[in-house]
Amino acid sequence: MNKELKILLGLLAAFLGLYFLPMEHPRFQGAILEALHLAKWYAREHVLLCLVPAFFIAGAIGVFVSQNAVMKYFGPKASKWLSYSVASVSGTILAVCSCTVLPLFGGIYFRGAGLGPAVAFLYSGPAINVLAIVLTARVLGFQLGVARAVGAVVFSVVIGLLMHLIFLKEERAKAANPQEVFLGDDDKGNRPLWQIALYFLSMVGVLVFANWARPQEPAGIWFALFRAKWLLTAAFAALMGFCLWRFFKVKLAYIFLAAIPAIVLAFALPQYPVAAFAAGAAGLAALTFVGGAELKDWRDQSWGFAKQILPLLFMGVLAAGFFLGSPDSQDAGIIPNVWIQALVGDSPQALLSILGRAETAPAWLATIWPLWTNLFASVTGALMYFATLTEVPILRGLLDSGMGQGPALALLLAGPALSLPNMLVINSILGPKKTLTFIGLVVTMATATGMIFGIIVR
Repeated sequence: MNKELKILLGLLAAFLGLYFLPMEHPRFQGAILEALHLAKWYAREHVLLCLVPAFFIAGAIGVFVSQNAVMKYFGPKASKWLSYSVASVSGTILAVCSCTVLPLFGGIYFRGAGLGPAVAFLYSGPAINVLAIVLTARVLGFQLGVARAVGAVVFSVVIGLLMHLIFLKEERAKAANPQEVFLGDDDKGNRPLWQIALYFLSMVGVLVFANWARPQEPAGIWFALFRAKWLLTAAFAALMGFCLWRFFKVKLAYIFLAAIPAIVLAFALPQYPVAAFAAGAAGLAALTFVGGAELKDWRDQSWGFAKQILPLLFMGVLAAGFFLGSPDSQDAGIIPNVWIQALVGDSPQALLSILGRAETAPAWLATIWPLWTNLFASVTGALMYFATLTEVPILRGLLDSGMGQGPALALLLAGPALSLPNMLVINSILGPKKTLTFIGLVVTMATATGMIFGIIVR
């Protein structure tokens, strides 16, 4: 009876939602279009260049990285100093967003990494890539740039340690029964470590340089790397082909055949490098069908991550676009931008003006206002989706509209590491209890840090 009642209530809720759907309201129509716009933008800008390489890397972790290596550096019994040090600075070489890091996180976690180091990697991956820190300092100010860099490293370690301590009982059980978390066997063909390292270097190089963003200043080393990004991507792709040939015994003729479409498109359509990149990814996928058992396992692992993660990501992207709009939108989400700006200002006067109250803010409201603004900025940042580096121009606009320095830092520390799509996928990997704990820790620490920073720079 309870089951039937739930079905009835679900159908009733769906009926009422459709019956009262405000389709005639311009903002509702705009929010629907914005959700589709963000999903289209995400599919064009991030699926091919970010997620596809990330899925291949995650699958490779599960197949080619030995369980002993993961346990040595990230396992529950590994040196805490070593595991958290490596995890907390990993983002400096990965230009990834909160969604792209998920397959990599899932790869090391399912391979046996301890919860603490894995979560530290999950947070630091999108939070502290070098270009984002430099851009933050140049556009938003040196103080915010330094505070973001220091805060992100400290956050990753502290949040990882707290997650480990909160779920210590489960971590001890995991350490005592490691076979329960491993995927596959540990026979990697006795391949030397340097070969595995070179192979992963090639894949990470493709991921990093294919997504290298254009810096604001058209000069300097960052701009030089941006201009050469596709040449560097091609060089790392060639290195990957060499590794497949020499280390994994894929026939050289197959590798050349797989690369021909990408090479032809690169010369025929130089203005559309994504076409060549897509052809290269398809060629790599084709190689996994002719490269033997190891490459078949690699394909299966990568496809497993894609099936688990992609549907949740797209649902989350649609929801984020509907509620908050896309990064380049002009007040198009269902929640008006003016409300967000009024709720994160240095004083509550803008909010009172919107509410039609011109009087001076009462003392109690002024007292709790810093707590509220930083908490609101943390929660809003955690729900919004930021592609790599897009948080900087968004924050510049909010600061120009009256946002305080403290809430700006709170959003910087919570936003790039979390998003609504990201939360849905983390829940599928860790479960609701660990996911809610992780989100709560990020929001709480971002709120507290923003309040402290606001007092310091006042």
